[in-house]
Amino acid sequence: MSTSDDNAGTTRIAAGETRNPKRPRQLKIGIAVGLVALLGAGAAAAATAARSTGTAPTSAAVATSPAAELKLGYFGNITHAPALIGVNEGFIKNNLGSTKLSTQVFNAGPAAIEALNAGAIDATYIGPNPAINSFVKSKGESISIIAGAASGGAQLVVKPEIKTAADLKGKTLASPQLGGTQDVALRAWLGKQGYKTNPDGGGDVAINPTENAQTLKLFQSGKLDGAWLPEPWASRLVLQAGAKVLVDEKDLWDGSLTGKPGEFPTTILIVNKKFAAEHPETVEGLLKGHVQAVKWLNDAPAAEKTTKVNAALKETAGKALQQNVIDRSLQNIVFTVDPLAGAFKKLLQDGVDAGTTKQADLNGIFDLTALNRVTGQKTSAAGLGKD
Repeated sequence: MSTSDDNAGTTRIAAGETRNPKRPRQLKIGIAVGLVALLGAGAAAAATAARSTGTAPTSAAVATSPAAELKLGYFGNITHAPALIGVNEGFIKNNLGSTKLSTQVFNAGPAAIEALNAGAIDATYIGPNPAINSFVKSKGESISIIAGAASGGAQLVVKPEIKTAADLKGKTLASPQLGGTQDVALRAWLGKQGYKTNPDGGGDVAINPTENAQTLKLFQSGKLDGAWLPEPWASRLVLQAGAKVLVDEKDLWDGSLTGKPGEFPTTILIVNKKFAAEHPETVEGLLKGHVQAVKWLNDAPAAEKTTKVNAALKETAGKALQQNVIDRSLQNIVFTVDPLAGAFKKLLQDGVDAGTTKQADLNGIFDLTALNRVTGQKTSAAGLGKD
């Protein structure tokens, strides 16, 4: 699904050609035999240990090679600008060597996770909560977080007559998808205001998970009282539908967990663990392109940045954004390769409180070793994996 009103589940192939936005893989014998047997036993033991601990096999236990194809997912949101720019400007493709890059656009995280677990994609840009949920459900075997992409850019926007949290009782709000990052943030925040919500839409405040473009239409028609949304959708409701900001999520993060006041993970980059174990060179190429895209977003002049991000959105969704919408959206986002790992225990607890996941140990959810090789810096996994 994309940022346009249609083109749901758009699939795009990035192979250098122009893409249609609507469409959018001889020692002595005795010694030699002994060594072979020893190495074989060691490899088998390593593989067995990896399965028993829920970790991916090491390079000693699996033959690795570049993948023939990398299938990459992302959303048509400005919070996914590193993917938009990385794909559209060729940063990712140019670092993959002979590996073919194909892309698929989603509307929200749970759908992307389903595709990743089904093998339809190998890696995806995504919000943190669906990644946490997949890791928990698979007991650590499904995904690894390999980088951050964006911080900020999520807001609760409401009708102008709603002045405080107390005015929300009995109202109907939207989020992009049940169990998605904004959905969990909304439910957790409402819980702190004393409201009960249910995954089925019941409770003191009704939450209807709704595709972003449809949320805009429903709000304009008066059928929704507000929504917790990522950019550019929060800005679209404010600038095109008269909504006002009740909560800017950055105000809820004081920096005690991440060391960066106002910053919280909105978009991260994850990879299927089996794919990463079999194709580490391809994963490193993806990260090189990703790092270049983030650097470009942080270094480019404002006018060039808005022009190229908007062009990428048009390529993805078939429609560009109004200038004031893209300007406001970009002002609300920090692009960073740091996944802000210190926030993840709180994000897990928010999901538990929201009823969309269960309590678990997140140790092993991060593998930032390739990122740190690419950047030459030390991005911390906060004790939740390798760095």
